[in-house]
Amino acid sequence: MPRDIPVSNGSLLVTFDRHGLLRDVFFPYVGQENHAGRDPFRMGVWVDGAIRWVPDGWKVSLDYLDDSLVTNVELSSEELGLKVVLNDLVDFHENVFLRKLTVEDKAGRERDVRIFFSHPFEINGNAIGDTAALRPEIQGLVHYKGDRYFLVNAFANNKAGIDLFTIGNRNKEIWRDAEDGELSAQPIAQGSVESVAGIPLRLAPHSSDTAYYWICAGKSWNEVSAINGAVLKKKPETILARTRDYWKLWVEKEELNYDLMPLRIARLYRRSLLIARTQINNCGAIIAGNDSDVIQFNRDTYSYMWPRDAALCAYGLDLAGYPEITRSFFEFCGKIVEREGYFLHKYTPSGMPASSWHPWFADDSMQLPIQEDETALVIWSLWQHFRRYKDIELIKALYKPLIRGAADFMMNFRDLKTGLPLPSYDLWEEQRGISAFTCGAVFGGLTAAANFTRAFGETQIADEYERGAQRLREAMDRHLYMAAEGRFARMIRFDQDGALHADATVDASIAGVCAFGAYPANDERVVNSMRQIRDRLWCKTGIGGLARYEGDGYYRASHDLPGNPWFVTTLWLAQYEIAAAGTREELDRSLRLLEWVADRALQSGVLAEQVHPMSGEPLSISPLTWSSAAFVTAVQEYLEKLIAIEQCTACGQSKFTKTKPSLPRI
Repeated sequence: MPRDIPVSNGSLLVTFDRHGLLRDVFFPYVGQENHAGRDPFRMGVWVDGAIRWVPDGWKVSLDYLDDSLVTNVELSSEELGLKVVLNDLVDFHENVFLRKLTVEDKAGRERDVRIFFSHPFEINGNAIGDTAALRPEIQGLVHYKGDRYFLVNAFANNKAGIDLFTIGNRNKEIWRDAEDGELSAQPIAQGSVESVAGIPLRLAPHSSDTAYYWICAGKSWNEVSAINGAVLKKKPETILARTRDYWKLWVEKEELNYDLMPLRIARLYRRSLLIARTQINNCGAIIAGNDSDVIQFNRDTYSYMWPRDAALCAYGLDLAGYPEITRSFFEFCGKIVEREGYFLHKYTPSGMPASSWHPWFADDSMQLPIQEDETALVIWSLWQHFRRYKDIELIKALYKPLIRGAADFMMNFRDLKTGLPLPSYDLWEEQRGISAFTCGAVFGGLTAAANFTRAFGETQIADEYERGAQRLREAMDRHLYMAAEGRFARMIRFDQDGALHADATVDASIAGVCAFGAYPANDERVVNSMRQIRDRLWCKTGIGGLARYEGDGYYRASHDLPGNPWFVTTLWLAQYEIAAAGTREELDRSLRLLEWVADRALQSGVLAEQVHPMSGEPLSISPLTWSSAAFVTAVQEYLEKLIAIEQCTACGQSKFTKTKPSLPRI
């Protein structure tokens, strides 16, 4: 089930499902240590002697307040004659999740309403040895185990504290204790525990009342108690207002000229920036996505940092003007890169090697369990960062351990006879060989390394890297391009006798041969390849969109189609159209693809990994950080190309500006 409206501050991430129910609580790293269990944090509304648990009988609308990471969730019930508005947020500074509840009577009579919340925490990801207790000095509830504490409190009826509560064994469905509108006030339980809190409100006819509810996260009782005190001192409404103001300031800091694009693209651009930020740790790790429902697929999640995905996300964030975030990412990479100069499959948010299915031993021999494009693209992305921001102090620190180390690895990890990279796993993590995408990425990585070393005065080494990149491109000419098919192979393999075997499957990742500079977009071989990608992989349904490759079986919805449409692959096609465009008319082709993405986003702006080719419903993980960042990247590249195309041949000035024109001085 998609996580429609995540809220985060880079240390505490809270996610919700399509019903607006809280489903994930990550702390102190985004994507590591999910303290929410298998059950949702339930919400029920008791009125007129009966309770309705969300979503039973409720119409739910999920969105954010404009330009912020404060949600705007509306629950309405004609049967109950009630409307409930929830504004959820994680404070931008303090590790506290705060919810504002506004309950409105629609029945035209006085109402006694009670809102109930359950807390089925599984601290550190398991329900063994947890404790939940009432702390009477603050009249709040605390869940804890080891050095993880979660304090629950509320403010309603002009006072703080929780008067309606109970605690018990979660296997006994303690939350049902609320169904008579009362709670049994059990003060403590240990083991597999759950607490329930109730907030009573009194509504006059056609009136509304407001309450606040929050969960503080910390590593000790003193820490969460101090955060609780700060919420009470500052007032919950102030916490909400300052967080909304912070994110509005954050997303508008570059003052982009939104008049240059359709309204729905401009709206999704800002949402994509914000949603991507919820998946990024303050320590620099850019996480692929946090949706615990995908654990059902292979007993694992996407809550890791893949260097490739993260590097491409960093590139988009740099284009958008957020070098502070990308600087932390590159510093993170400098700490985790292997001493031999490569990156492993993926990493935990704290920087440790993560779970993997790539073996160290296969076919009776040792092998590196890597995807070489991940190593190459970190260096390529770092060069894009340096070109734009001239971050010399960062590069100085990363020059030897990361830049030189990775470049030397790429030079050594190749077949000296052909000039091609040695086999590694492809970006889809399914096959081992020499893929077109990896070759394109390594070309970009070596070219970036040559630029860095030349800038540092090491011209001889720079020449070696350039020769390595040039030889790689010549090898791609000889071995990767299939003249009979008129396109690049997605992958090649050499058998023990040295014979080449090309995989002729049409694959969207072939776009990588031009994405990182190996070939220009107008090269006839690239043009032919991209034309066939569009013709063969576009989902010819009412939904549309570009599949990954022919016969893609991952979450496959129909055997009559090449696969499901992915946002990232569709945006690759948009980026190619942008790169290839020489006129405004040609550039508009990419605009239609951006509009396709905007039309397939959830109401909240969340982009999944893929969508169902017939219904358009999100499939697999949602949100996927890469999808949001790819949209940001494509919009930025579109604007840069638009400005270049509309340049005056006489004066060299464009009639458009990327940022809002400055107001004239008076």
